[in-house]
Amino acid sequence: MAATTKLVFDLKPEEDVFWCSADVGWVTGHSYIVYGPLANGVTSVMYEGAPDYPHKGIWWELVERYRASIFYTAPTAIRACIKWGPEHPDKHDLTSLRLLGSVGEPINPKAWLWYHKVIGGERCPIVDTWWQTETGHILIAPLPGITATKPGSATTPFPGVKPVVVDDDGKPAGNEQGLLSLQRPWPGMLRTLFRDDERYRETYFSKFGDEIYFVGDAARQDEDGYFWVIGRVDDVINVSGHRLSTAEVESAIVSHPKVAESAVIGQADEDTGQAICAFVTLEGELEGTDELIAEIREHVAQRIGKLARPKRVVWSDDLPKTRSGKIMRRLLRDIAEGRALGDVTTLRDPDVMAELEAKVKEHQADGAG
Repeated sequence: MAATTKLVFDLKPEEDVFWCSADVGWVTGHSYIVYGPLANGVTSVMYEGAPDYPHKGIWWELVERYRASIFYTAPTAIRACIKWGPEHPDKHDLTSLRLLGSVGEPINPKAWLWYHKVIGGERCPIVDTWWQTETGHILIAPLPGITATKPGSATTPFPGVKPVVVDDDGKPAGNEQGLLSLQRPWPGMLRTLFRDDERYRETYFSKFGDEIYFVGDAARQDEDGYFWVIGRVDDVINVSGHRLSTAEVESAIVSHPKVAESAVIGQADEDTGQAICAFVTLEGELEGTDELIAEIREHVAQRIGKLARPKRVVWSDDLPKTRSGKIMRRLLRDIAEGRALGDVTTLRDPDVMAELEAKVKEHQADGAG
């Protein structure tokens, strides 16, 4: 933990003010609000509150007030800031920042470039970090000043870590999309699950045997050896027998210039087995129209293919997110298919669900999509 904090963030304990904006109850909060910074003796900012309260520029006000030099947050939060507009960070002096970090899910290139330009002033390296609750600390990330970055890629493994992308048979996948796995133990790995050794083995080692730890993410490795994490292998939609990653479709939708954020789910469909339903948040004060739906569908078709076009687009002012910024797609599936909602107590704003339910019902009444 101390090593990843120091090296991935190029930490200078006597000079830096480090701010990880995650909820301290999330593993990123444990690791990079508490343990990592304290182990390195660096000045650290702890903030309890939403990124838009009491106003949408509160994060940037705090960066200016405390002269934060390193800022670490989630792509979901970045996309929310894109929606709110650059005028909020533009009101504040962010020149103290020298390094930016991303964590929690793959960051789409559009969000990466906005983060680099608007928050980092095109001078701050971005460390896009891949790791999991189970790994305890960062495993794949660029080292600033050493690793050349590519928007959307977590780049290369931390020294000593040995990830590999394999096919369903455990053989190297080459440049094709495959299953991300780990072939060497690392210091922070979990050793078991409490009072359930068998479940631990079944979850992480049953797919490829005792020598390969299966992390549950899809990824590919490019010709430069850089890792591109696609998302969870169970976050896939099967359209007419074609398996599509929700993260891939979401990234294509968000790359449309009028879209700030999107969450994609698979919805039961009589004709195709599953159909793609996209919940879409637009930039600024833009209003959703039938013409814009057609634009987005065509945009996705050009980026991925016609099969990836959303059958249904639901406009949303916000998405159901945990306090750590994770989008709860399970709840979106419940809404789309008219099921009783599951537990919403972990949501940052539970009222979002009622608004989305009303919009989905209105959407169904209109026969849209």
